[in-house]
Amino acid sequence: TETKLGIAQLPKITEPLNMLKETVEDDVEQLSISQDQDARVGHKSADSSFFGYKTHIAMTEERIITAAIVTTGEKNDGKQLQALIEKSKATGMEITTVIGDTAYSEKDNLAYSKENEIELISRLHPQISQGMRKKEDEFEFNKDAGMYVCKAGHMAIRKARQGTKGKGKNQTDTYYFDVELCKRCPFKVGCYKEGSKTKTYSVSIKSGEHAEQMAFQESEYFKEKAKERYKIEAKNSELKHRHGYDVASSSGLLGMQIQGAMAIFAVNLKRI
Repeated sequence: TETKLGIAQLPKITEPLNMLKETVEDDVEQLSISQDQDARVGHKSADSSFFGYKTHIAMTEERIITAAIVTTGEKNDGKQLQALIEKSKATGMEITTVIGDTAYSEKDNLAYSKENEIELISRLHPQISQGMRKKEDEFEFNKDAGMYVCKAGHMAIRKARQGTKGKGKNQTDTYYFDVELCKRCPFKVGCYKEGSKTKTYSVSIKSGEHAEQMAFQESEYFKEKAKERYKIEAKNSELKHRHGYDVASSSGLLGMQIQGAMAIFAVNLKRI
């Protein structure tokens, strides 16, 4: 639409268009919130967001779903790993290997896997698995967008690395948030200082923290097992496109949990 309007030739139109876009987005979000008090804004990428819920699932290599957790849209995927494993164990599953994407390679998950003698086939992501960071319960990393999201659901608009190149222990990644959103955020107390022109969140990068996992992910065994991950994406596609699980049939977290239970029950019966 911007190409058709020739924005490059008419720079004065850019600001009104941006203002219209922001106004429309705010109105849609507020309308959605008024309709569903539980739903939250989640992000599929840096430029793509949704308003609703997430369903985190665990599945056997035979494609039987053994556990599921329904959360609001802004929740981090990696935080659900341990609960999914414990739920799967409760069904009688003996778990020796877990395959997942980079969201699951958090430090706590690596320690949990080692303690429980589980091979974690999940590649390290430097933004979520290395270093130390404050307020971990308030800022969560979105692996699809490569950005941090605050507890209000707002994503950072850019990031910058600071420190000496090649010396991880001296480096930090700083994420910058939209101050205009921070000014009217209901959670700004203790997070945003009135009058500040910027709002940032920094992550210290520490080298050597995950040497064992780094060596493991370079092994042929790791690479072969990682290829099995496509099965979970195929199952997600089946749930969404054949069982209507891409749209919530009712409002509220409980309604989403019931819908999830029914859809998962159906796909498991089909697979069995």
